[in-house]
Amino acid sequence: MTEWIISIAGTPEGARWATMLALMSAVAHAVFGALQKGRHDPWLMRGSIDAWLVVISAPVAFFLVPWPTTSTFMILIGAMIVHFAYKVTVALAYERAAYTVVYPVIRGTGPLVTVVGASVFLGEYFAPLQWAGVACLSCAMLFLALRNMAAEKVDLRGLKIGLIWAFAGGMLVAIYTVWDAYGIRQSPDPFTFLAWFFFLTALDFPILAALRYRRTGAPGGMGSLLRRGLVGAVIAWASFGGLMMATRLGGVGEAAVLRETSTVFAALIGWFILGETVGPRRLLLMALIALGAVMVQLGG
Repeated sequence: MTEWIISIAGTPEGARWATMLALMSAVAHAVFGALQKGRHDPWLMRGSIDAWLVVISAPVAFFLVPWPTTSTFMILIGAMIVHFAYKVTVALAYERAAYTVVYPVIRGTGPLVTVVGASVFLGEYFAPLQWAGVACLSCAMLFLALRNMAAEKVDLRGLKIGLIWAFAGGMLVAIYTVWDAYGIRQSPDPFTFLAWFFFLTALDFPILAALRYRRTGAPGGMGSLLRRGLVGAVIAWASFGGLMMATRLGGVGEAAVLRETSTVFAALIGWFILGETVGPRRLLLMALIALGAVMVQLGG
C-alpha cells in the first residue's frame, strides 16, 4: 500500500484520489462538528475524543507501522505544539460565541491562508481561476457567519472575544495544514506519520479535560460523553487522516479548499437530519461555497 501511494503521488491518478479523500474528509468533518455541537462542554468533549484517539492509535503506532525517523519525529513534535494551540483556540471560541458563528469563521479563514502558505513554502502554483475560487469560498463562509450572527441573540463582548479566537483558529488551521502536509510528504511511510500523529497530538487534552472534570463534573452525562468521544475519534481518523493523505497525493491548497466544503455538508446535516431551518440566504451562501470549490478544482 505504501509503495502504491508513493508511486501515484503527483500523478493524475493521485490527483483523483486526493480529490476523493478531501471530499470524504469534508463529509466526515461535518459529522465531527455536528457531534460536538451543544450537548457537552467543548473542553470535555475534545478530551474524550483525544482519549479515545490515544487508545485507538497506540496499537497501530507501536506494533503495526515502522517507527518514525528522527526527522519525522521532530516534525511530529512541532505538530503537537500547533495542534494543541489550535484546539485551545477552538475551545475558547466555542465558549464565547455560538458554534454557527465561529465555525464558518475558522473554516473560512483557513483555506485562504493555506493557499498562500502552500504557494510560499511548498512552491505550489495556483491559476487565477483557482484564486478566484478560494476568494469565493472564503467570503461566502464569512458571510455565512454574519448571517448566523444576525439570527443569534448576541452578547457583543462575548462575540468579539469569540471572533478573535475564531480568526486565530483559522490561522492555525492554515499552519497545521501546511506543516502536516510537509510532514507526511517527507516521511518514508505515510502510515507511520498518521499513526504517530494521532497518538502524540491526542496526549494533551485528556489531561486538561480531567482537570476540568474535577471542577465541573460532566454535564450531559459521562456515558454520553464517552460514547460521543469514541465516535468522534473514529471520525477524526477519517477526516484528518483523509485530508493528510490527500495532501500527500495532490496539492495542499486544493485539498484544503475542498475540505472546507464541510460547511455545506454540515448545513445539509442540520437541514435534513437535525430539522434546522436553512433559508434562502444560507442556501445561496452554501451554493457559493460549493462554486468556489469547483472553481479551484477546474482551475487546476
